[in-house]
Amino acid sequence: MDLTLAKADRALQAHARALAEQYLFPFEMETENNNGGLSPASITAIRQAVLDWKLNAINHAKKDGGQGLSAFQQALVQEELGKATGALWSCVFMPALPLRNGTVAQKRDYLRPCCQGRRRGAFAITEEGAGSDPRLVRTAARKRRGKYYLSGEKWFVTAGELADFFIVHAHVDGDEKKPTLFLVEKNLPGVRLKRSPRFMHSYPFGHPEVVFKDVELDDSKILGRVGGGLELTKEWFVEERLHIGARCVGAAIRAADTAAAYAAEREQFGRKIGEFQGVEFMLADMAVEIMAAKALLYRVCWEADRGGDPRLLHARASAVKLHCSEMAGRVVDKALQVLGGRGYMRENPVERLYRDVRVDRIWEGTSEIQRVIVGGQIRKRGMKLYTGWVDQ
Repeated sequence: MDLTLAKADRALQAHARALAEQYLFPFEMETENNNGGLSPASITAIRQAVLDWKLNAINHAKKDGGQGLSAFQQALVQEELGKATGALWSCVFMPALPLRNGTVAQKRDYLRPCCQGRRRGAFAITEEGAGSDPRLVRTAARKRRGKYYLSGEKWFVTAGELADFFIVHAHVDGDEKKPTLFLVEKNLPGVRLKRSPRFMHSYPFGHPEVVFKDVELDDSKILGRVGGGLELTKEWFVEERLHIGARCVGAAIRAADTAAAYAAEREQFGRKIGEFQGVEFMLADMAVEIMAAKALLYRVCWEADRGGDPRLLHARASAVKLHCSEMAGRVVDKALQVLGGRGYMRENPVERLYRDVRVDRIWEGTSEIQRVIVGGQIRKRGMKLYTGWVDQ
């Protein structure tokens, strides 16, 4: 068993770290001071840097305009991007994975422009009454005279105000057995942004509520097949949960490094505070938690690259998301405690990370939903799915 990083992977990791430190970190306070907003000039500068550094669309094949990175390599990149506060990792654009299932025309009109940073889509799934249970989605696409008429309201549509099209999860003819993804241009009649609520974290883009009223669509706007939307959404969830896990590891590392550096310099009662057992134990716990989370994350991403049953990958990606997101919350909380009052100041990255990582236990499936998935898999396949090795 070889657990060392290949030379190319170490270079990729260093490349992503340099991008984060040179082109994301400098914009952290702009994001914070503008209540989560970046100026158009700043967004343009970051977008161009992403293209120049060839870190755009790392999750898509080179033939479609992406970088063609493996799941493991994507985790290495996401880990470094996750160290930036204010969710600036979201400026390193990655088109939604289900777009790879588009037709030739859909790839031409949506996927390739997104890979090049010329377009941006936003996934619209959640509704006021439908969060963890997608069967409760009320957005419907009703077919009449060869056309679909889409109506409904979506919540928490991340980057919805910046996107120029939406990937909308809807039920054809209101039938929950026909979940389907539609590509909906933002400028179509019947599409409007209702409002953009303020949230706990600073974020370069909003999470608006979007209303669709009798939006006319034809068959060419169906992504995949009628009734296949849940499969594509699950595929997207697997990728997102692995990426969230990676970014949580990165956030925890930055918080731990910041706390350790402070503890090594701060003196109280004639000693460096890192020499006091109370602080030393917190740093030790943080280090072990990060080490364990990285081991789980890297293993499952490695498994993803080997192929196999997508249901098993879905099950293990839930474990990654659950463990890494809750780990990050604990580590950042301890780091803030080590920093004391300084850790509570917004100018300190740990304070910003404290707010940033809280949402990771909620979006793309709450911690409770991940436990439901893990528990259900244990009932179906036994504990060895998680306690055994890859082929068990």
